[in-house]
Amino acid sequence: MNRRDLLKGVPALALAAQGGAFAEAQAPAFTGRLRAGLVAYTYRGELESKKLSYQDVIRMTADFGLDGLDTTVYWFPDTSASYLADLRRTAYKNGISLYSVAARIRLAQPTADLQAKEVAEIRKWVDVAEKLGSTHVRVFGGAIPKGLTEDQAIAMAVETLKRGAEYAGSKGIILGVEDDGGLTTTAEPTIKIVKQTDSPWAGMNLDAGNFPKDGYKQVEMSIPYAVSTHIKATISTPDGKKEKTDFEKLFGLFVKGGYRGFVSLEYEEKDALTAVPGIVPELLRAVRKYGV
Repeated sequence: MNRRDLLKGVPALALAAQGGAFAEAQAPAFTGRLRAGLVAYTYRGELESKKLSYQDVIRMTADFGLDGLDTTVYWFPDTSASYLADLRRTAYKNGISLYSVAARIRLAQPTADLQAKEVAEIRKWVDVAEKLGSTHVRVFGGAIPKGLTEDQAIAMAVETLKRGAEYAGSKGIILGVEDDGGLTTTAEPTIKIVKQTDSPWAGMNLDAGNFPKDGYKQVEMSIPYAVSTHIKATISTPDGKKEKTDFEKLFGLFVKGGYRGFVSLEYEEKDALTAVPGIVPELLRAVRKYGV
């Protein structure tokens, strides 16, 4: 046996000598892995008015000490290869993951032509996500078409999502259905869409602040299906009022439910430039306590 082969065997010999004691000394299985992010929609007024560019928001995300940005794409000036490449370069230079593309796709469509149109939109934004290095695209359930039942609308949404997920999966990208009014106002129908789609490339973009009632309970129901999460400064109470979000309580639910991934702040008031810097430290404290 030469010296190199002998050295290769040393670690294995050491472990064998320790036997069961080594196994017992191993740390318990790690459950929490949360990453703090920001949703570009937070600065929708500034992006729409061009007071801020997406490059500015990427740099701000880094300045806050966050890890990722959900690039709500509504105000992209274009989707040219050169523009997307510049965003990706800016993100890399600032240590930011452009982990998600949030688009205005609405799944529940009453005709084959309208469903095909939404599938085409999914394909478009999946291609954008691929160029940005994103691994998630956010979609909506959409409104329940007039004259149809919730179950009929769910079936339509499932058909659109299945076709979209087939294409997204071929690119290694996951589609997340957000709870955000219409068909997906609450957790139950949103979960039904995900379960009936039955694809490893489809899940729920869980927005903890969007549920109209009993936010924490709705979040707890949704976590097993979540592939991405948004949080807001407020969350609904059981009687439908709004209260300040308890980040520690919320993040405790994420970890207990086995969620791993980004938890991103989406601020929906009008004073984002002044308010967000005061909220981010709370977000970071919760992530460090529950998710690292």
